[in-house]
Amino acid sequence: MPTTSFAARLGRGLLLTLPLFAGTALASEGRDLVFQGDASFQGPHGGQAIQAALVDTALDETIAVETGKVSGEDDPSFSVTFQRALVADGQYAVHYWIDANFGGGTAGNCDPMQHDHQWSVPIAPGDGPVTHTEHHDPSAQSAVCDTFR
Repeated sequence: MPTTSFAARLGRGLLLTLPLFAGTALASEGRDLVFQGDASFQGPHGGQAIQAALVDTALDETIAVETGKVSGEDDPSFSVTFQRALVADGQYAVHYWIDANFGGGTAGNCDPMQHDHQWSVPIAPGDGPVTHTEHHDPSAQSAVCDTFR
């Protein structure tokens, strides 16, 4: 029966646990991002579903996706929180779309911009939690449906 030395078993165990500790440290150092829309979203989008994704633009990777509903009377009209997601030297954007289905489209699917409004907004991390408030601007749209597929 083959035996493995204690040092060899300990070394393998450390190699397996080090990435876990590194990931935990990174998550605990992250800062919250609150991404919200002001009252200008109420008229055109009150009652419609919204989906937002925090994207690491340096790595072109989606970090997290949140869903919600645009309020017809509250200000902010929507708000999503990405907890401990931002690091000081990171590069980020929030991609979001509202399931409007203006003149067509399919409920629950991110459709082309003429049907579902969609935006990409750069986010600058700060020294603490970040709150970013958007104003409804259909002229500033950019296609982001690929982020949600």
